[in-house]
Parts: sequence; C-alpha cells; structure tokens
Amino acid sequence: MLPPLPDVPAVSYVMPVLNEEGFLERAVHTILNQDYPGEKEIVLALGPSRDASDEIAARIAAADPRVRLVANPERDIPAGLNHAIRASSHPVVIRVDAHSELTPDYTRRGVAALRETGAANVGGVMRAAGSSPVQRAIARGYNSPYGLGGGAYHGDGTPGPAESAYLGIFRREAIDAVGGYDPGILRGEDWELNLRIRRAGFTVWFEPALGVTYWPRASFSDLAKQFFATGTWRAVLVRKYGRANPWRFFAPGLLVISLVVSLVVLALQVTGVVPWGWWSLGWAPLAAYALAICFAVWRIPDQRGARDRLLTGATLVTMHTSWGTGFLRGIVFGGGRVVDRSRA
Repeated sequence: MLPPLPDVPAVSYVMPVLNEEGFLERAVHTILNQDYPGEKEIVLALGPSRDASDEIAARIAAADPRVRLVANPERDIPAGLNHAIRASSHPVVIRVDAHSELTPDYTRRGVAALRETGAANVGGVMRAAGSSPVQRAIARGYNSPYGLGGGAYHGDGTPGPAESAYLGIFRREAIDAVGGYDPGILRGEDWELNLRIRRAGFTVWFEPALGVTYWPRASFSDLAKQFFATGTWRAVLVRKYGRANPWRFFAPGLLVISLVVSLVVLALQVTGVVPWGWWSLGWAPLAAYALAICFAVWRIPDQRGARDRLLTGATLVTMHTSWGTGFLRGIVFGGGRVVDRSRA
C-alpha cells in the first residue's frame, strides 16, 4: 500500500529532449500554465541534439527557476527519463513529452485521481492532431482502433485499472520500488515499466478525463521508421515477458507473413510457375486485407474527400506493415540497436 498523498502535493515533470526545437517551447508552456496550485518543477533531460533544442532549453531555464536541465548522453528515452527522475525531488512524478500538450487541468485531475484511487500511476487519453494533410491522416490512424488496434488510452472509455498508461502521473514510491525505467528497452518502455509496477502489487489507472494532445510524425517515411522500431522492441518484450503481452501485439507480424505468402503465390501465378485454379486461394489474405482497409477507411471519421481517404489508407498500411516487419525482425534477431531516428 502507498502512503496517503497530501491534498496538494508538489509535482515534478520529467521530459527527455532530443531534436525538439519546433515543439519544446510550446510543450513547456503547457506545463507552466497548468491550473494546479501546488509547487511544480520541470526537469529536461537533454540528449545530444543536432538542432537548437539545447539553446531553447537553456533560455527557458534562465527565465524560470522551476525549469532545470540535466544531461542525457545516452540519448535514449528510458535513460533520459531516469536521469530526470533522479534529478527531481517531488512525491508525484509526471512524465511529459515534447510532442505532447497537456490540457490545463491535466495535473489537477491526475493528482486527484491518484489520491482517490490509491493508484501508483494514472494516465489519460492521447488525442493525436495534425497540421498538414499527411500529419492529420497519421493522427486519424493513431486515434482509431483500426490503426493501433486497441489500448484504452487511444480512445475514450471507462475509468478503471489498466494494462498501461500514456505518459503517466506516478507516485515516486512506486517508481523507486521497481527501479525506474529499464534503459535496455528502447521502445515500449512505458508498457514494460507499468507491467513491473502491476507485478509489484500496485495499480495502474486509466482516467479518460485526462487529455493530452499528441503531434505525430508528419511523413510516411518517418512513420515507417517509428513503427518499425516500435514493432522490433515489442518483439523484445514478447521474448522477455511472453504471455504477459496481449494477443493484439502478435497480429501485425502474422499479417506481414500472410501478405508475403499471398504476394509470392501471386507472382508465381503471373510468371506461370504454378497454375491459377486452387492456387489463387493463396492470395486470399491479400484480398481480405485490402477489403479490411477499405472498410476501415470508410468507418474512420473526420475525412473530407478522396484525398483524405487515400492518405488514411496509406497511413494504416504503413502502420501495420512497418510494425509487423519490425516485430518479425525483433523475434528473430532481438532489438540490437534498432531505435527510432525519425526525430533526428
């Protein structure tokens, strides 16, 4: 059991930063403008950025004593979070991201949920947004179960115990009890940490009243890099934790295998190596997937015209196949040094 929190505990926001010059200032602004009345501090863990992120962070810290800077020479997110957590001091630790913007009441509602539920970690809903046609299509994929395949924090739902949490509002005692983030898990670190928190007997809580705006990748090439790395490290977690992983994480890898088989059969038929006839059943998965994508594109809201629908379809295919290909790579070879460099 965790000890009771005071009515208005002080909070520490921790954020890893790497090549975030276009987002960092706005993200910090949403934190400083939280309507939470308690004491706040922000710890930015600065990786070896190639843009002006360090200069922007230094200017922010010089203007506001609540902002502190620490180095993250490893550059990876889990290591940066651990550096920032160790440098922070308050009983509530709130993970934030340079590509996420908190609603003004995020901290107040999140701390209230911690106090009311006794949970060790509370997370809310990630609502992706975009400013260009491609980024808006990618956001639609994030916001739809047809894109990411589930997870409470990708859509509105009922408050209650959860498998994981987006970002997270943590009790420091729980983070300390499980040893923080695993620096060897370069993607999926949130899920892995929350699994250890739950196995230690603590509760992870989903609170849909908490809202976070997330700005996703703005190109299909960057999306593919991100999802390939995510799929690779999900496979590492499957190798490490086995059945603790939900079944949905296996689906993209099986999809890629079935699509490859379909394409091979189709190519053999076109080149005359095998006859059409019953062999045509071999590319039934490809036809079924094409129909499923058409159905998903028809169902996903907030689209205007044929261009939006084509971009939505391209988003879904990129998400599924990149994630699935990465998953198969990770199952066979492990994670290695596969990381998401799409922000670099």
